[in-house]
Amino acid sequence: MRTRTGPLRTSLFWRVFAINASLLVLAALLVGLTPLTFSAPLALRETAVLTVGLALMLAANLALLRPTFAPLERLAQRMRHVDLLRPGQRLAVSGRDEVATLVRAFNEMLDRLEAERRESGGRALAAQESERARIARGLHDEVGGTMTSVLLQLKRVEAVVPADQRADLAEAQQSVREALAEVRRIAQELRPEMLEHLGLVSALTSLATTFARRTGLTVERRFVRSLPPLDPEVELAVYRVAQESLTNVMRHSGATEAFLGLEQVDGGLRLIVRDNGRGLSADGTDAGAGIAGMSERALHVGGRLAIGSSPDSGTEVRLDIPVPGAHE
Repeated sequence: MRTRTGPLRTSLFWRVFAINASLLVLAALLVGLTPLTFSAPLALRETAVLTVGLALMLAANLALLRPTFAPLERLAQRMRHVDLLRPGQRLAVSGRDEVATLVRAFNEMLDRLEAERRESGGRALAAQESERARIARGLHDEVGGTMTSVLLQLKRVEAVVPADQRADLAEAQQSVREALAEVRRIAQELRPEMLEHLGLVSALTSLATTFARRTGLTVERRFVRSLPPLDPEVELAVYRVAQESLTNVMRHSGATEAFLGLEQVDGGLRLIVRDNGRGLSADGTDAGAGIAGMSERALHVGGRLAIGSSPDSGTEVRLDIPVPGAHE
């Protein structure tokens, strides 16, 4: 013998049927109990009475069915606009009917999708950082070593080169030195060793200094003096978002000034990168994969990325990451 737990639930089908059946029964009672008579063909007064009655039944049907199907409309709206890069979007569950079960299943599906997205994104970012480190080591050890050897060879040749050709030799040496410096810079961008050895603030300071020297832009810096202990993945996410944001400033903004800030807010850490450029295009064509990559990094560490832009005030990138023990 089966026992029933909880309140008796009526299916959506039977609730809709009951609403419509109630209206039909009410209409039949009104017709049967009132002294109204109808002729064939219908007189003008009879047509008006039928029209008013039909309008009242349709209005009552609409008013009674709207609360039943409103959760389905909200669910469809959320399904059309859900964005896994903005986690936490859930619908409120009320009742114990099929609609509530569907909403609950949708919320559970979002939980699974967001968890899988974080895990897959974490694996992709780890593979990306591993590949960056491998390329950086190759550039530093192999390419850098080869170019250093070329410099030493040119130095030895300098003693036997005729005086009238030494200017060309010096120019070649300078070109190799500049190329070697560029290789080292690229290797540093691929693998921020300063982040590993000196911490986030020192790495961001170096990033801002290098960026200002390369681009000629004025970069204002404002960093919090002391940070709570941070997970290495959080430090790397903050650094990469700052790096990508400054790269976008250089490539797309046409700015003359930039601001790089790191501050503590209540319960978390906030990175701000701002410029005085022309802002993002209205059609978003200059957003590119860089912004998507920053959003992925923010999602991976439980943070939230917000980008504001206008033609008058440039673009601001804000990354908020919850950090235990962080206080304003």
